[in-house]
Amino acid sequence: MMKISKRMKAVAASFDKTKTYSLKEAIAIVKKAPKAKFDETLEISAKLNVDPKQAASSSIRGTVALPNGTGKKVRVIVFCKGEEERKAKEAGADFVGAEDLAAKISGGWLDFDVAIATPDMMKDLAKLGKVLGPRGLMPNPKSGTVTQDTARAIKEVKAGKIEFKMDKQAGIHAPVGKISFTEEALFSNAHVLIDAIMSSNPGGLKGHHVKSLYISSTMGPGVKLNIAEFR
Repeated sequence: MMKISKRMKAVAASFDKTKTYSLKEAIAIVKKAPKAKFDETLEISAKLNVDPKQAASSSIRGTVALPNGTGKKVRVIVFCKGEEERKAKEAGADFVGAEDLAAKISGGWLDFDVAIATPDMMKDLAKLGKVLGPRGLMPNPKSGTVTQDTARAIKEVKAGKIEFKMDKQAGIHAPVGKISFTEEALFSNAHVLIDAIMSSNPGGLKGHHVKSLYISSTMGPGVKLNIAEFR
């Protein structure tokens, strides 16, 4: 039987798992709980009341700019050629290239968090679909990572723009900052993300598409949110 640490017991005892909490209350609970030995990430998790196999539900995705960023240094690569290479480098891209960059990834290199590409490069990236796709790293027009304005896309991602997307278990999981952030900063970030998720209901889905919401730290249990606060 797995042994529960003293820290986890203290965390579990810090709130009532049978209750739902307002976003401010939940953030305060998570912030006051015994900390891990590193700066944990806070994450919003949504359980959706949809069938992942339905065509309409597959479009439950979107992007949102967190006003206070994620607290994480985002490594960005850009697939482009010519003048766009200079613009991408000046905008802060960590790696820029074309066929050479694609070959590097084919060889097993994946030391980056976000990939951006100009439209003309997408035909060359088709062969990387099996590598980047399952990891959520394939550039996509819907997330703004396929664009001719690579400089703008880089700056947005570096500033805290994130993507959320429903997984195969009809769930959404996305970060809203670090435990070291102030409660006000975490509240602003979380509220923006939740509003975006609540507004992402595509046509064809009846009723409320979000079944439940939780907020949790990397090493902590989920605190259930009062979903009525966002409807």
